Formats: sequence, structure tokens, C-alpha cells
Amino acid sequence: MDILVIKLSSYGDIFHALPAVRAVKDKFAAKVDWVTQSEYVDLVRCFSDVNDVIAFPRHDFFANCLSFRKALRKKKYDLVLDLHGIFKSAIVAGMADGDRKIGPSCWRELATVFYDEVAGGRDLKRHAVDQLLDTAKYLGADTSVPVFPVKFPEYKLESGRPRIVIAPCSRWETKNWPLDNFAAVGKALVETKKASILIIGGPSDNAIGERLAGLIGPNAVNLCGKLSLPQTGGLLKESDLLISNDSGPVHMAVAVQTPVVVLFGPTDPVKIGPYSRNSAIITAPVSCQPCGSRRCDTADYKCMKNIRPDVVISAALKYL
Repeated sequence: MDILVIKLSSYGDIFHALPAVRAVKDKFAAKVDWVTQSEYVDLVRCFSDVNDVIAFPRHDFFANCLSFRKALRKKKYDLVLDLHGIFKSAIVAGMADGDRKIGPSCWRELATVFYDEVAGGRDLKRHAVDQLLDTAKYLGADTSVPVFPVKFPEYKLESGRPRIVIAPCSRWETKNWPLDNFAAVGKALVETKKASILIIGGPSDNAIGERLAGLIGPNAVNLCGKLSLPQTGGLLKESDLLISNDSGPVHMAVAVQTPVVVLFGPTDPVKIGPYSRNSAIITAPVSCQPCGSRRCDTADYKCMKNIRPDVVISAALKYL
């Protein structure tokens, strides 16, 4: 059986689809192709269950629509599974050549116009992984043991252990913990555990990474902008702990079974927290939390600023 999976973005959310894909693949002994945005193609190629990856040209779709459609329709699929569930991804499902086109229970934006079937009723109060597993259950697959099959390239490290990765940046200003607090945590773990601190982020985070490394001291290395997504996966696999805001590396760390300490403010860990028992979720609840907003209405960012470094240090030490 040939199956097409559609999960276009984002960095962390893509990992939420992996347990559902594994369950369906096993159920039908299938070959799986995956459509994702161009910037995530190399990442999805590291997913063990994926046979081929088709790049979705997000930024110049209309200019490349015909070539994308040609690549999409090279193969006829027995199943087309949209695990993204928005209008854009549903259009991709509509363009594909497939016998059955199934949308997720968490669909929105009139996406059902392009589906033959929807995988069960909506229950948006659950974790995103569980919502996507509805598709596997709908198809009769065994979902009792969710797994995240990935294989990242080996990343050799010369730094001593414990190796602690810090991801201090996210795309939302409201999700970012103050940099001085990350520095306090890093310095404490260097002092108590002689830890090696590895700071990760994208190219635009380089200045923040440099500043944080300077605040922590010589045991900290800034790797912002220096690693591809597959290399980041290899780094996390060889590390002992990730400390992060709510951002993509959290879900990558879960996939490689590295413990995580995650700081949550405006977003809801019940729905998008680390899908792992080997994790600590740190919050400082305030009345407006979770607001789910990129902007703080009160402009004080209390939900993040009220998280104390000593609480994060204590959580980290439990994994070291």
C-alpha cells in the first residue's frame, strides 16, 4: 500500500504526526511519502518511516504550482492522510491522486471540503499527538504504544558530560524567558555539575547565543545558526538534557529520548507540551494563562518572568 502524509509545518509540530504515521504504516505494511514545507525536507528525511519527501513551496506556491502538482501526482496513493488539517494542507490533499482522502479530527478552516472522510469527532482539549492518533485509530491501527521513529546523523562532541543544551529563543516574544535567568541556570549547573552548556538556535539568534555564552562563561558554546535541523537532532541525541522555552527542539528531544525541562507561559502544555514522561514542565501560573497570544496584553510577561531560576535548576538536577 502507498500512503501520502501531509504535515507541512512547523518545526516542532511535525514531530506530533510521527506516532500516527508509524501506527498506520505498521497496520498496512505501507510505503509512506510525506509532503512538507521546503525548509523541513531534510528534517523529514530523517524520519525512519518515510520513503520519499515532496517539498511544498510555501513562499512561492503560485509560481511553482504546476511543478509541485507534477511531483505530487507522480504516484497514485491508496490513502492520502492530511495530518495538518488546515485549508492549505487540504488543498494539497485535493491535488493529490488518491483513492481515499482522510482529514484529521482537529481540522479547521473549511478543510473538510477536500476530504472524503474525517477521522472521528473533534476534541481539541487533548494533546496534539493524541488528536492526530485519531486518524490511526479510525483506520484500525494499534495506537497503544506511541513511538517517534527518527534517525539523525551522528554528531560527535568533544565536550565533557553532562552535556546540557539550552534553547533560549522562540518565534514568539511572549514565550521567551529572560536571558539573565537562562544564564543563572547555566552558571549554576556549571558550578554544581561541571556541565558543558551548548546553546542552540537559528541564524537570527546568534547575537543572543553569543551574549548567553558570555554570561555563562567558558563552559558554554554558542551554536546558534551553525547546525542544520538534522545536526541539531544528532546533538540532542548525544546530550543529557535540554532546557528550553516552548519551541521546536523540545519535540525533537522527545523523539531522541533526551530529557527536557520546558518553560511554559502563554501556550498550553496540555495540548503541545513534551509528549514524554521524561520531562518537566515549569510554569508560574497567572490568571490570563494560557492566552495563546504572540503579544502580552498587559505588557509585563508575568507568566514567563515569574518562573524562578532556582525552580528550573532543581528540575534540571533531577535528570543529572
